[in-house]
Amino acid sequence: MKHTQEIVQPTALTGGGKHHFFGYYDKSCWDASSRWIVGMETDFMDRPPRADDVATIGLIDLHEGNAWKPIAETRAWNWQQGCMLQWLGDASSIIFNDRVDGQWVARILDVQSGAERAIDRPIYGLNAQGTHAVSLNFARLQHQRPGYGYPGVKDPTKGVGEPEDDGIYSIDIASGESKLIFSLAQAAALGRTPDFSNTMHRFNHLQFNRAGDRVALLHRYKGFQALSEEVGITRLLTMGIDGSDVRLISDHRHFSHYDWKGSDEILAWASHHGTGLGYYLYDDIEGGEVMPIGTDVFDCDGHCSFSPDQEWVLTDTYPDEQDMRTLLLYHWASGERIDIGRFHSPPMDWQIRCDLHPRWSRDGRHICIDSIHEGSRQMYLLDVSEIVSSTSTLHQAASLANC
Repeated sequence: MKHTQEIVQPTALTGGGKHHFFGYYDKSCWDASSRWIVGMETDFMDRPPRADDVATIGLIDLHEGNAWKPIAETRAWNWQQGCMLQWLGDASSIIFNDRVDGQWVARILDVQSGAERAIDRPIYGLNAQGTHAVSLNFARLQHQRPGYGYPGVKDPTKGVGEPEDDGIYSIDIASGESKLIFSLAQAAALGRTPDFSNTMHRFNHLQFNRAGDRVALLHRYKGFQALSEEVGITRLLTMGIDGSDVRLISDHRHFSHYDWKGSDEILAWASHHGTGLGYYLYDDIEGGEVMPIGTDVFDCDGHCSFSPDQEWVLTDTYPDEQDMRTLLLYHWASGERIDIGRFHSPPMDWQIRCDLHPRWSRDGRHICIDSIHEGSRQMYLLDVSEIVSSTSTLHQAASLANC
């Protein structure tokens, strides 16, 4: 397959002496009108956040010279995923996590009217329709996967390997009601193997499919004596939004960043018995087909996501020997990889690293990243409209190659 380079110059969206970022790659930071980008602002970037550290939430006005408008604050955030900040469906409201009276909550704020309400549980994943969310125990993540949890609330299940009263919760956004739908004990009982004994289990990386009716999740575990391990062993599960129809999709020990392709397939960097690490496409069927993707152009884990039209995959790499991260596009039909940027990323402690976490605009013509290549943590915009508009040409090339 073809591997080319077409560098796109980034435009800084933020600055002004403070640090700015959005967080994870699996959600868009643009509002429905494509005028506003939401982000976070901090005074520091050289250590993990403490319980008393406050981050400011603000809007970037793309129509007014990228002016920064602060609108809220949060005490529940980390460098990797922020405060799960995102737009609520197509509405003018944002939703994000916070800590209030010693408990994690989710706050919903109408950015135009200022009207606000709270849900008594934080969110992790939100469906595109803005009707349902899923949640987990961020206090457990704080001691099991530092850098993904929040400090400031004690974990009542700390020390319990397979709790029956902790796991994944569903949240009805309209009513604010939540309930436990799948416990860590249930996950540990599913396809149980001997190496589950005397291990600490957790969930991470919950994501809805495009239809909003199924959720993918990572089930991870590691030994009580190996709690310093970053990740441990990982399995991929999927389930209905009520916790029904649970499917074990991958149990090959390593499973990393992923994205849904439509509503019944998942692209992920993972291991697969007999073929090693790489990108694979999984059917959302237990025991379903697993297909290697881009084996001749991918050699590194990255934060992968499909464009809104599903024609392109956007991803990045971790720093190479020159401490450079590569930002790239992969055309699904033709298999062509196009490198669109290289960003310096000096060595940092793992908890405070600044991954690019590339995110698509809602129309698929722009990309937003977080980066420290200019010395501070900031948000940048890249215009990829000319590249993605070449889809028809690449389709023709792919068709000719398959003739």
